[in-house]
Parts: sequence; structure tokens; C-alpha cells
Amino acid sequence: MNQQRSRRFRSAREAKEKEEEKHAFIELLKRQDGGKTKEESVETVVKQAFDSNSITPGTPFMDILAASLRYWCSYKLNTDPAWANMKVIISDATVPGEGEHKIMDFVRSQRNSPDHNPNTRHVIYGLDADLIMLGLATHEPYFRVLREDVFAQDSKVRMCKICGQKGHDERNCRGEAKEKEGEFGEKDNAHPLKPFIWLHVSILREYLAIELDIPGLPFRFDLERAIDDWVFMCFFVGNDFLPHLPALEIRENGIDTLMAIWRDNLPHMGGYLTKDGVCDLERAQCIMAGLAKQEDAIFRRRKETEDRREAGFKRRKLQQEQRDARNNSRGGRNGGQGGNFESPAAIRARIRAGEASGEGIGLFSVQSFPKSVPAAAAHEALVGRNAVDLANVANKSAASVLKSQLQNLMTKAEPPSSDAKGEETKEDVKEEEATSPASALGKRKASLMEEESAASTPGTNSSDTTEIQVANEEPTDTVRLWEEGYADRYYEQKFNVDPKDIAFRHEVARAYVEGLCWVLEYYSQGCASWEWYYPYHYAPFAADFVDMGKMSVSFEKGRVSRPFEQLMSVLPAASRASIPEPYHDLMLNKDSEIIDFYPEEFEIDLNGKKMAWQGVALLPFIDMPRLLTAMATKDHLLSETDRIRNGLGKNYLIISDAHANLYDQITTKFYSKKQGETSFKLDPRKSDGLAGSVEKMENYIPHGSLTYPLERGSLPDVEFDRSLTYVYPLIPSSPVYLRAC
Repeated sequence: MNQQRSRRFRSAREAKEKEEEKHAFIELLKRQDGGKTKEESVETVVKQAFDSNSITPGTPFMDILAASLRYWCSYKLNTDPAWANMKVIISDATVPGEGEHKIMDFVRSQRNSPDHNPNTRHVIYGLDADLIMLGLATHEPYFRVLREDVFAQDSKVRMCKICGQKGHDERNCRGEAKEKEGEFGEKDNAHPLKPFIWLHVSILREYLAIELDIPGLPFRFDLERAIDDWVFMCFFVGNDFLPHLPALEIRENGIDTLMAIWRDNLPHMGGYLTKDGVCDLERAQCIMAGLAKQEDAIFRRRKETEDRREAGFKRRKLQQEQRDARNNSRGGRNGGQGGNFESPAAIRARIRAGEASGEGIGLFSVQSFPKSVPAAAAHEALVGRNAVDLANVANKSAASVLKSQLQNLMTKAEPPSSDAKGEETKEDVKEEEATSPASALGKRKASLMEEESAASTPGTNSSDTTEIQVANEEPTDTVRLWEEGYADRYYEQKFNVDPKDIAFRHEVARAYVEGLCWVLEYYSQGCASWEWYYPYHYAPFAADFVDMGKMSVSFEKGRVSRPFEQLMSVLPAASRASIPEPYHDLMLNKDSEIIDFYPEEFEIDLNGKKMAWQGVALLPFIDMPRLLTAMATKDHLLSETDRIRNGLGKNYLIISDAHANLYDQITTKFYSKKQGETSFKLDPRKSDGLAGSVEKMENYIPHGSLTYPLERGSLPDVEFDRSLTYVYPLIPSSPVYLRAC
């Protein structure tokens, strides 16, 4: 839940920023056109975007989606002969649980049937790496993941991020109305089909069998147990419920590090880390101890790698800026013919000639800059915040660019004396001119003219320059994991506790161990507790895990949150349109008892990363008793429709009467003259291998009419519905493991 909360608060912030940019862009268009911009084009450009936070259980959008899915499946069973013998199980957002884990529950429930076919083939669609782990955790021999080829998206037509049209980017957007292609614009909506790829879990199992094999073990090697251990160790590099350990990054081969430790310690541990979804904590302590020995070296190696990468990036950026500056300088000398090529030898000869004459090299006069800002420049300044900075760099000579970049890379020297405005005094300049050689004098003049140019360039001011510099500054990592004392700094800054409080570190480690046990059981058996969560934003160090073998971890199933309770737990106030209106006051009123759950501004801690999306959103954790108490004061204001939407849903099985054996089996039990049973167990021999039980739906009349659920009527109603719908409960089951032959 906290992971969902973080994502949705971030999404709301990004949507707000994009909306502000669009409005600013429209205001610019109005000023450029003298206030004559048509309202239609304004509405087209600034139209409200779809709130992706609506894709959350309990929202009206998800309610419509569930009804549409049920209609579509029934419609296909009525009209498509290829669907005649298909059995469709729909578990929508009103049924608690994640979709992929519902599928795993179904797979495990089918395998518990005595009539289960062990050669059953499974296919699951999605890009989430969890699907691979879940496929391995089922121990099914034939499991495949269907994934989109993400590397093939470069061929997709690039669209303008502002107006959504093709043919230009946001830098060249003018906010013009979109032209229709076709009578209703249907041609413009055509997109090329995305290619798909198969990930065969069975082949991955073969690779793991080679990687995990350890000769000379004092006990029998069991591939299934080894795979369980591998899945368990992958939790240490992060998942949806736990942050990754500081020493482990999946991009830094963190999984390989854990595998090496596991291979070294397995012969001495006396057995595997996990068994039937339960972790042996005493053996897990060996893995943590092995990782703790390497933590210091991992942090130092990470810093060295980052420094090399950063130096390489700066070097390439400097080289590119030098090339751009040379091209612009040639363009100025050749009367604007920037396309003429000048060889490196000619450039060096020209530089030497300029230094010998004492005239410096190719500088632009400040008077050559325009007195007013063109409309295009104003637009460029809005959609590209660093445009002014790039323009200034382009107007520098090659030598001055090199000088300024080298100064940035070197340690800053003491600044020269300056007056209140920050400019050097004339005496200092004259003294330097008298003691400097001709070449240095030319470079000094170039530096002065660059400062003048930057100060007098239209459309720039000190605040803009400061903003550009701040945006380009690298984030400062104050923890400095590569230096001594990093653990004290980490807990003091991240957890706001006394660095000498070792007991607190062990408390955080214990909570993390509970999380590891919860996630392992969740992946292998199902949800162990609906109320458990990891109560910290950061993970402990491997060295903080002590006496794990003495820990006793258990969970209580707890209470399942209703849809509106989950919405109030994960959605920000900006997405309140998806929440019933009676609850809005709890999110907006400053006197609300839970107003602290919905901060408008929140900090994102980069935590040593470079990009904001990699950081940690420091949001307050939800206190469920407080939330439930506050919501109880508003429950009586809900409409009847909202009350229905707030209920917990059920799984549905939909079949066609063309599936003769299954149709006869169910209708005989529920709708014959001898009816009376409300549920019964399916016979897998008559249902093509489908095991489980079905329940009769109240007030459901078979073969009635099928009505399209949306008002727009895009698809027809079916007067005689040949599909049948029943309740299909998924009964949680204990894991069943296939052993290697």
C-alpha cells in the first residue's frame, strides 16, 4: 500500500507540473498573437489529461472497466465461434489482491486437484519482473511470460508532448488546432502493432540449474529448493514491499553477489534457506554475515565507478560543446555559412595566428545581439529552460569554452576583489593587463566579453541564471557511504535517531526480517497478513542483522480494506475526484483529524541517486485506526451507488452453452427441476480440467438479454444471451512442490 501511495502522490505532482506548463504556454501564445488566440485551440491544448491515479481499486473508472470486461467476454462467447469452449474467470479490482498473485492462487488451487495434468502449460502477460519470480515459485515445468519488446519502441512516431500532434516536438509547437485525418480522425489514431517476445521460464530454470549447482555438497542437491533460495535472495535487491539493502543494486550485479555468498556458505549451512515458503532464519544469518563483510568494499567500488562514469560524461559534454562552439564561430566568420567545413589543422593554425597577433580569436561583439526578444525566443525559453544557457555557450570561442569548462573541473581558487555588483574593478583589470602576455590578454578579454554578453543578453536575468545553475548542479550525497562512519551518518540523517542507538538499528533489521518472511510466504502461499507493512522508508545495513536465528516471526490475517478505505490510503487530495464527495472534507479541511496524511508538498530524497524518479518519497505512513475512525463519521453520507461500489467483489466464471459438458453439468445442478443446491464441486473430466467449485448467483436468470454497460452504445445489445455466469471462489491452498526426477 505504501508503494502505491508513493507512486500516486508522485503522479499527482507530475500532472500538476505539466498542467502548469500548459497554461503558461497558452498565456505565451496569447501574448504573441495579441490576445487573439481562439478559445477552441486553447481548450484543445490545455484539455484535462486522464488522471492515471484513476487506475486504482474502488474508483468509478475501475467499476466501469469491470462491467465492460464482463460484457466483452459474454459478447465474444455469444458471437465468436473460437470462444465456444473457452472458460473465462474474471477477478476485478473489487476482489482483494494483486492480479498476478490471484493468478498464482488459481494455479496452485488447480494443482491440488487429483485430476490435475502436470503437463499443463501456463501463459501470463506483463512486463513486471515479479511475473518471472512467480513463475519460478510455482515450480510448474511449462510456464511462459508474454512481454512487449520494449527495445522496439524507437520506431514509434514521436508526438508533441504539448498538443499531441505529429510532425514536430514541443520546442516547435505553436498550439494550433489538430487537423483530422479521416472523417472522424480515425486514421490519425492508427498505431503500429507492438512486437511481443516470449520468456520461457523453463529455459531460465535450466540456466539456474547450471548456475546453482554446487558439487560435493554434504547433502543431496535439490533444484527446486535451490530455485526457492534464489527467488528469496532476489527480494534483497528490492521489491514492491521492501526497499533494497544499501549494498545491493540490481544494476551492480547485486544478485550475482548474493549467489556467490550462497554458493560459498551452502555446504556449511547444512541445508537450504527456505522450505515450503518458510525461511530458516539461522541460515539466512550466514548470508547476511557474508554480505556484511563486503559492504565497505561495495560502497567504495560504487563510488569509484560513479566517479569514472561522471568524468567520462563531463569529458564527452565538453568535447561536444567545443565542437558546437567551433561550428558557430566558423559560421560567424563565413557570413553565416555555418555548414562550411574547416579541418582541425586549419583551426590550430588560426588559433596560433590569433595568439601571435595578440588579437585573441573569433569573438562576437555585444552590440551584435538583438535589442528585443523575438517571439520564437520567448517560446524557446519556456519549453526549453536551458535554451539561454546553450545560446551563450554557442557564442563562445573554442578557447574560451575550454577555459570555462576546465575551471569548473578544477578546484575553485579565491575569487578576485569585486564591488557590490560583483564586477572586477578597473584597477585589477589594468594590473592584469600590464602583467599578462598578449595571448593571455586576448583570453582575458574574451572572458570579460562573455560575462558582458551573458549579462546583456535579452531575456535573461540573475534569477534565471541562478535557476539554470541550480538545475545543473549535481545532488550532494551527505551520507558518503564510501567514507568511514557512514553507518552513523546514515541512521542520523535517514532515520533521525542518535547514531549511538544500536538497539534501534537492530529494531529496523527485525522489521526487515519480518518483511522478508512476509514476502516469501506471499509469493509461495498467498497473503499472510492484510495489515502488515514495513514501517520505514529505508533499509538497514547487512551488518545490522544479528541473532536472526533467535527471532520468531508470525502473522495474523487481519482485516481486508474496503475499496474506499484503500482509496483514502493511497490517493492524494489532487485525485479526490475518484473518491466519493463526502470524504473530500477529510482531505482538504485544515482541521481534519487526518489532514497530515495528504501533504500538498513532500520531500523526495534522492538517496544517492541522480534522478527524481529514483528517489524516496518521504510521505507519512497511514495509521489505519485513525483513518477508519475519521471515515466512519462520513459513511452515512454515501449514496446507495457508492455503498454498492464500496463492497468486496467476487470472482466470476463465464462459459458458453456451446461448451456442452460443462453447461449440462452446471445447469443440471442449478436450474433443473431437482434444483436446490447453491454450490457444488466441478468434475474436471467434464470441464476440460477445470477444478474448483461454483456458486449460484442470486437473482440471475440464464439466457436473458446482454446489455452494453456504457451510454455511448459502441457495441450492440444481445437479446438472447448464450453465455452463463457463476461465482467461482478461489480457495487458498498450501503450496505443492514438484520435485526433480
